[in-house]
Amino acid sequence: MRWNHLAETPEAPETPQNPAYGEATALFGTSAVTTRTFDTPEFRGITFHEVRARSILNRVPGASRMPFEWTVNPYRGCTHACVYCFARKSHSYLDLDTGLGFDSQIVVKINAPELLRRQLSAPRWSGAHVAMGTNVDTYQRAEGRYRLMPGIIEALRDHANPFSILTKGTLILRDLEPLKQAARVTDVGISVSVGFTDHALWRTVEPGTPAPERRLDVVRTLTDHGIGCGVLMAPVIPFLGDHPDQLRATVRAIAAAGATSVTPLVLHLRPGAREWFMAWLAEHHPFLVRRYERLYAAGAYAPTWYQRRVTRQVHELAAEFGIGPAGRGLPRRIHSSPHGPDGPDGPHGRGGQDGQHGPDRPHGRGEADGALFAPEPRTPPVSPAAADPAPIQLSLL
Repeated sequence: MRWNHLAETPEAPETPQNPAYGEATALFGTSAVTTRTFDTPEFRGITFHEVRARSILNRVPGASRMPFEWTVNPYRGCTHACVYCFARKSHSYLDLDTGLGFDSQIVVKINAPELLRRQLSAPRWSGAHVAMGTNVDTYQRAEGRYRLMPGIIEALRDHANPFSILTKGTLILRDLEPLKQAARVTDVGISVSVGFTDHALWRTVEPGTPAPERRLDVVRTLTDHGIGCGVLMAPVIPFLGDHPDQLRATVRAIAAAGATSVTPLVLHLRPGAREWFMAWLAEHHPFLVRRYERLYAAGAYAPTWYQRRVTRQVHELAAEFGIGPAGRGLPRRIHSSPHGPDGPDGPHGRGGQDGQHGPDRPHGRGEADGALFAPEPRTPPVSPAAADPAPIQLSLL
């Protein structure tokens, strides 16, 4: 495993010239890596590499089309084992395998909560929206053991810092109370990824994830507790999950769960993910290989006409089942006051966050930050009346 290019000199006090603000900061130091395995059924065959990160706020590249500028990723690698996951490529930067290695060699930034709290307190931090779930799922199985997300949410809550989470994990319900507390003092956006409800397809392409109906239970529970939750209907998989009956069943189930919105995204295949997905396709659906080669001949994305067709179908179904501005499940804010019960400088307030610019945190090589859409809380739901929408070319968990 190659850690050397990620190493850094010993820590020094934080100053504008110090790498903590900048340009030379590594993700973690070579001396800070501890490798562990756990002999329990849920973690059998999985290796965890515990590291102490140097920075946890990652800046999205300026050219990105994402509606957020900052992300937090406490893990690298993902036990969800989705065969289409775009983030597989990032494992190659550590000389780790992008196939089975991505599913079983998990990097854990064990100091993420305290590091985030420190960086949110920096005078230069402006309180910008922070997106999570943009690289790998923060609520994958590893989170059940390492419990990094409660501290991360609490740090964001205590600074009244807006944030969003995109997940396939039901474990997010463990953190319902801190999420509700955060929603009282800032904008909190939650989206759950459910691309289809077909069980046979789910078992083969997303073998490490909770079943689609369990994810929709998350939507229902969050909505019932006053936290509006949208669904990223992703990926819509050509020839396997795009039949009109399949789309109808999925949107119907999303509507029944009370989702505030539904956003369809067609499968795309970037380098790293493409090779792994095509190998899976050749094994499980060899008759589709040539069709995929033609459909994705121009690159990572399906043709515009195909994306438009799927998006239009989902919009029409959303209108039919009442998802949208006039439908059930509009976001219900539970603010008690702009700064929460303790005022602007209390433990749930933002006191002192007056900086005009966010710190120039490093965009760690291979993090792939900002490559996945996690809608901001104020993003409007899919409009059923949208006519011939432009394709959305964004990455998927």
